[in-house]
Amino acid sequence: MAEDRAGSGPPASLKPNAIGFVDALVIGLNATSPAYSVAAVIGPIVALVGIYAPGALFASFVPMLLIAAAFYYLNKVDQDCGTTFSWVTRALGPWTGWLGGWAITMTGVLVVGSLADVAVSFGLMAVGLDSWAENTFVRQLLTVILIVVMTGLCVIGTEISAKVQNVLILAQVAFLLVFVIVALYRVYAGTTDFDSVTPAVEWLNPFGAGGSALTGGLLLGVFIYWGWESCVNLTEEVEDSATAPGRAGVWSTVILLVTYLSVGFAVVAFAGPAYLAENADEEEFIFALLAGEVMGGWDWIVLLAVATSALASTQTTIIPASRTALSMARRHALPAHFAHISPRFRTPDVSTWWVAVIAIAWYLVVNRISENALFDSLTALSLLIAFYYALTGVACAVYYRRHLTESARNFVLIGLGPVVGAGLLTWLLVRSVMDMSDPANSYSGTSWFGLGPPLVIGICISLVGVVLMVVLRFRSPAFWAERRGVVDPGLVHGKER
Repeated sequence: MAEDRAGSGPPASLKPNAIGFVDALVIGLNATSPAYSVAAVIGPIVALVGIYAPGALFASFVPMLLIAAAFYYLNKVDQDCGTTFSWVTRALGPWTGWLGGWAITMTGVLVVGSLADVAVSFGLMAVGLDSWAENTFVRQLLTVILIVVMTGLCVIGTEISAKVQNVLILAQVAFLLVFVIVALYRVYAGTTDFDSVTPAVEWLNPFGAGGSALTGGLLLGVFIYWGWESCVNLTEEVEDSATAPGRAGVWSTVILLVTYLSVGFAVVAFAGPAYLAENADEEEFIFALLAGEVMGGWDWIVLLAVATSALASTQTTIIPASRTALSMARRHALPAHFAHISPRFRTPDVSTWWVAVIAIAWYLVVNRISENALFDSLTALSLLIAFYYALTGVACAVYYRRHLTESARNFVLIGLGPVVGAGLLTWLLVRSVMDMSDPANSYSGTSWFGLGPPLVIGICISLVGVVLMVVLRFRSPAFWAERRGVVDPGLVHGKER
């Protein structure tokens, strides 16, 4: 599937076998920005479910694992860097596939600026330059520079990107591990100044706080697992492309679960549910508040954990958006110039730079409206994420529909699991729409057209996608004439062509 489909210009393809399984796994982990993500949601989740926050994090893992299985099996039959776009197109048709691809590209555009902003802010605080972090002009200038630098690394080559990611994940995990160990040690030693709580296995009960509270916790929890599929978007550049990227995706979700539970137990035990609930609005800055209390003069370690987490994710989040755009252009679903691949670096240079430019423009323009508007745009991400994950789960069952009754394994792993995952995410999508319709639930607390800003942003992005799709349908009809595909039976049973 790696051939150039642009139809013009010199033939070029992404560089095969550029990275291995471990590199792909690291990129999948970093794309989720673990330290930043758990810091951003732990306070709000505790405000909803109290000490049962680890249980909510565990429950959020379930649909992610089921969808990761769908990614694994679909990648076995179609190693296309467009992932969801390509698979949904083959299983459900071009219209649905195009919308799935649009959702993936827009998630990158919405979040890259915010990730870079967090990396800059926490990096400055870690070295004692708090005044720079509080200066809007300086912070935004450094954020734009950082996006340009990380985009350049993506263009220069997948290998160098992987090397940078390996360093960042080691630093991030080391910093988080130190934080967890020190926090739990102080809890058991009784040396905290907070109303600390001794950890208990009961905290893993997702239903401990009741069903309605769990629903709110799940809406937040699903967001922090998002991004692991970046490693599957590199399928055309990974060794053993039929299985390694999918395995990396599955293992990413498992490692993230362990990471989130560890940090969740440590934070809840050290600070106590009351303090975390009272400071839920601080979001990722809850680590900045706790760093000095937990680490004393070594608080910079925790700040660097969040900084490196956001820095790594700034780079890896560009990957799915740029490679999905490349895949769409190769199939004539986007203008052909997005399919250009650098002859020197063998990376999708045009689509990568376009993602960066649009992301920078979005970051600067939305910040001009208000900082709350930027946070509201991030909240709208959950709609797009749930949409394309659910599509992928359904596409897996449909694509393999003729093989689901061949064995219990096929039925459970390829059919039932992905469909249940898609159902859970669809339910969360509906609940998200219901919650976002109330302006009081937004960061700004204001009303746009009688609805919450996040829902309006999500609707507008979807409508723009639909309009653009219809325009492209008439300008370049070749893609919309594609027929749905059929699975090679050999691949169902683990045999490669």
